[in-house]
Amino acid sequence: MKTEKNILIAFILNIAFSFFEGIGGLITGSIAILSDSLHDLGDAISIGLSYFLEKKSKRKPDKYYTYGYTRYSVMGSIITTLILLVGSVLVITGAIKRLINPVAINYNGMILMAIFGVLVNLIATYFTKDGHSLNQKAVNLHMLEDVLGWLVVLIGSVLMKFTNISIIDPILSILVAIFIFYNAWQNLKEITDLFLEKTPKNIDINVLKKHLLQIDDLYDVHHIHIRSIDGFNNFATLHAVVKKYSKDVKDKIKDELQEFGIAHSTVELELQNENCHSKQCQIEKIKSSHSHHH
Repeated sequence: MKTEKNILIAFILNIAFSFFEGIGGLITGSIAILSDSLHDLGDAISIGLSYFLEKKSKRKPDKYYTYGYTRYSVMGSIITTLILLVGSVLVITGAIKRLINPVAINYNGMILMAIFGVLVNLIATYFTKDGHSLNQKAVNLHMLEDVLGWLVVLIGSVLMKFTNISIIDPILSILVAIFIFYNAWQNLKEITDLFLEKTPKNIDINVLKKHLLQIDDLYDVHHIHIRSIDGFNNFATLHAVVKKYSKDVKDKIKDELQEFGIAHSTVELELQNENCHSKQCQIEKIKSSHSHHH
């Protein structure tokens, strides 16, 4: 429940702040502040979504979602990430226009806004720092980006006050936007891997196989499939060829999988002379029996 409450706090802080920021950006004439308010509004929307989807993701599996609702949380982080990608592109185009036609800026107002911005976002970062879901990670990443973004605005506005070079403002907002885009892109790659059922980063199937084959009475393992539901919970299915059926072997296999961070596994036991129904299996069997004989 803590995750949800933290996300809600972040949401309220963010939505209030993005409105405040939009007004501040208009008053000071700073595009760095305006672009940040767009980014904050995007954050607020996506954090709101995260809140509802995170709540839904906690529901227990049922006949409609036999794997549970965990992926809803991942959906939240997809939407958030896409908002950020689009937002940062818009910010960059806006800033380029500013580079071409510079505008006078109220530096003192900007400095005040920036100090306030750093403080509010530090508080929000603090509330979202301990989270395990990809979703909460995405939310925390935003908060951290916001703190950095505001620090950059603060340094920039102080610089502009003393040098009077107003072009610093759009340059800053481009830098912030590139940083946001890069991080969101990395996040999107991680999520895509999940949906494409790619083997989780922290699991090496060959190493896992080696470990399993050290179990007594286990002749071969094949048809190993490992997938992650949300980047944290890993599921595995595999076929184990045994000399004789025994609960013992299965327990040992499950223990070994648990060592590798696989919480839920389905193990099918087969005898050596048994015909596995899958084509892939038969090919792998022939290969492994050849290697055993030589």
